[in-house]
Amino acid sequence: MSESRVLIVKIDPEKCQGHARCHALATELFELDEFGNARVRGSGQIPPTLEDRAWIARANCPELAVEIVEQAKAPD
Repeated sequence: MSESRVLIVKIDPEKCQGHARCHALATELFELDEFGNARVRGSGQIPPTLEDRAWIARANCPELAVEIVEQAKAPD
């Protein structure tokens, strides 16, 4: 990935059914609401050290609710 790009994780709340696999695999990126459905912590920007765990969380979501997108990095 280019230095001028960042990865962002998103959760589709319409698809999430509360299996919480993403949370179990990457608690730094996901939290659970009062119903047990996942939501993204903070801005959703994935630190380079957590990229592998984000992709694993995406791959383990049975509802395909986890999305990872690449976007331009905000200027400093």
